[in-house]
Amino acid sequence: MERAILVVEDNEDDVDLTLLALNKSHLSNDLVIARDGQEALDYLEASERDGTLPVLILLDLRLPKIDGLELLRRIRNNERTRRLPVIIMTSSQDDADRFHSDLYGASSFMVKPGDYDQLMAAVKKLGLYWSVNNAPDPQPDVSNRLGLLCRYAHAGA
Repeated sequence: MERAILVVEDNEDDVDLTLLALNKSHLSNDLVIARDGQEALDYLEASERDGTLPVLILLDLRLPKIDGLELLRRIRNNERTRRLPVIIMTSSQDDADRFHSDLYGASSFMVKPGDYDQLMAAVKKLGLYWSVNNAPDPQPDVSNRLGLLCRYAHAGA
């Protein structure tokens, strides 16, 4: 049985387009949808208990209940989930969101294109990429990233 891909997205149109594009990529993984950060956290906790953690998480940042950055932080601070690949898929072009996504250990950051065809192409490429490389290098934990950032900021002062 293939491990699932967890899609954490509250916008119904984006969910539909993402699912359509991933299905067109012929992935054999089940797709699990969480509509808010708390639902995603609940799913991860349950799948952690029964040994069925997802192979990949596609995470929006602007979510109800628990936002995407906080969810990412919690994923990376949990020993069992910290190495899961997490791709941020957001409409945000805010540099702070990109910075914090990297700081908290996102595997990749992707700004969702506003156009239907571009979004379909981007998600198809993502599906192809993860079907070929579904076990990326593990991410260092957040404390290591924070330490590097502090040293970098201090050196520039």
